Amino acid sequence: MKPNKTPKSKTTKKTAQTSEVKVDVYTRVTEKIIASLETGVRPWLKPWSVEHAAGKISRPLRANGIPYQGVNVLLLWAEAMEKGYVAPLWMTFKQAFDLGAHVRKGEHGSLVVYADTIHKTETDDKGDDVERTIPFMKGYTVFNVEQIEGLPEHYYAKPTAPLPACERLDHADAFFRNTAATIRHGGNRAFFSIHDDYVQMPPFEAFRDAESYAATLAHEMTHWTRHPKRLDRDFGRKQHGDEGYAREELVAELGSAFLCADLGITPEVCDNHAAYIASWLKVLKDDKRFIFTAASHAQKAADYLHSLQPGNV
Repeated sequence: MKPNKTPKSKTTKKTAQTSEVKVDVYTRVTEKIIASLETGVRPWLKPWSVEHAAGKISRPLRANGIPYQGVNVLLLWAEAMEKGYVAPLWMTFKQAFDLGAHVRKGEHGSLVVYADTIHKTETDDKGDDVERTIPFMKGYTVFNVEQIEGLPEHYYAKPTAPLPACERLDHADAFFRNTAATIRHGGNRAFFSIHDDYVQMPPFEAFRDAESYAATLAHEMTHWTRHPKRLDRDFGRKQHGDEGYAREELVAELGSAFLCADLGITPEVCDNHAAYIASWLKVLKDDKRFIFTAASHAQKAADYLHSLQPGNV
């Protein structure tokens, strides 16, 4: 007699399908980032002006004006650079339809992701019911407003000139000063000493311009957030150049990109740019999920530094 089939086989099949979908999203995102890095391009350099008719813009925006965060910022920055979009606004096909507009024929959308958790009751080895939290991620498609026709006119508003450099740099100086971090100057290296808890910067005069100084400081201040008394971030870094080092450097690179976008300054390309890209490529190829982890840590670092500003404490 053949044994009866149980619902377990269906559950297993469904779980396998769900797992396959998860892996597909992680792989698609990571391979997109890797493809850009392999050409020598960092896909997280903000491609548009920080001033827009809708107000100050530092991150790509949803249809409701709420900024994207984490890895979605990287994905949409990369799409805007690759396809030449100037507008920072994105929406789904349905959102465009609900506004009486339509995506132009032949246009292709861009991938963004959504992460959440579900709660499931299971029976443990003792026969007790236990609650298990299961994280999941799914991808969906959005379109830049430049791909859409028939939207209200304000969606197509052209970017305006950014604030004068002197105003942006004064704002950046105040931003870092408000963190109360110990920042020392001297020598020819920029680094964060986790043991003595200070940021070391070369003299201001050693930098090409004020933006280069501010962008480098943004990088080191992202490292500053990893201290145990702040965000306590640790990837098992043991020595310069190991995998933990590469992972932390990618977080600092992304954190700097987010901060530079917020402050209206241009991220700095470091002297050993090619070596950093090579180390990031190795990490991302070995771990298809790390770009999500790195972007999440970078977002938390930027948010933490923003929380130290007057009025946010």
